[in-house]
Amino acid sequence: MNRIVVVALALTAATVWGEDPQPKKEPHKLPPELKVLRLGLIAKSQSNPVFQAARVGAVDAAKEWSEKLGIPVEVDWRTPLDEDAQKQAEYLEQLALQGVRGIAISCSDANTVTDAINRAVARGIPVVCFDSDARNSKRFCFHGVDDLECGRRLMAETAKALGPAGGDVAILAGNQNAPNLQKRVAGAKEEAAKHKNIRIVDVYYHKETPQDGAARVEQVQQANPHIKAWCMVGGWPLFTDVLLKWEPGRIKIVAVDALPSQLPYVEKGVAQVLMAQHCYNWGHRSIDLLVERIAYGREPKNPIDTAPLIPVTAENAKEFGKNWEKWLRKL
Repeated sequence: MNRIVVVALALTAATVWGEDPQPKKEPHKLPPELKVLRLGLIAKSQSNPVFQAARVGAVDAAKEWSEKLGIPVEVDWRTPLDEDAQKQAEYLEQLALQGVRGIAISCSDANTVTDAINRAVARGIPVVCFDSDARNSKRFCFHGVDDLECGRRLMAETAKALGPAGGDVAILAGNQNAPNLQKRVAGAKEEAAKHKNIRIVDVYYHKETPQDGAARVEQVQQANPHIKAWCMVGGWPLFTDVLLKWEPGRIKIVAVDALPSQLPYVEKGVAQVLMAQHCYNWGHRSIDLLVERIAYGREPKNPIDTAPLIPVTAENAKEFGKNWEKWLRKL
């Protein structure tokens, strides 16, 4: 068979299988004079590793889009050291004035940042929320878990861990003003109402640092030794090793997230289930959503872009932990 026939057959096969023998880049709608596409990323705090993972995801997405678009895509990371909604609002204003083309934010307090989001949108800068939403703002999309469903699943796993005997359950809830955490608490209470053998002692709030979270749990447990389980809508205390001294299984723990520091808790049986969020994807997906809108004018199919929860137990903790080698690498 001569070369011409071979090439012809290859082209025919490509057509049959729906492949473009010479794939062409889809033309974008960015101004030809634009040299760099700058996007802002505002997380809740630099002290929380889940947001470091989100930053890595955003940077990786930016690199991928740089190749696709043919111009550099850069991520401008503006995040307070610890949670501070007012600083987040200030960063929104700064980024908008400094000419970024889009902004992604995880809101510490929706009420505090909504006006700043709306002012950015009024300047023609699209905003996407991730992890924690500002539902009443003019952001065009939210990417994150369904927080009500997250709370329900946490309490369902707590009830399962307690078994038929049930018992008193404490809910640990971090920042009282965070809209995502409020919804998780609501979901947990809703699920608890379905279990006659479960009684919620109270909802306990604290500053969202590992040390404050662990201190709060120890303080409450000491004052209320009848508490049989902790339903944690965030994993803050497990970012430290403070509670690893607890006798495995005596007090049940079900928590959100499955960071490297949390995995020993399920491996040793101190915690029964961790509900992992794909923190890396918070950043990656946010950048994808922004670039799709800015460069191609594409809107998401749904303004609520729901992310999955991944149950992590002693059985799959080691395998899941491999993700963090990528997610927490140094930038």
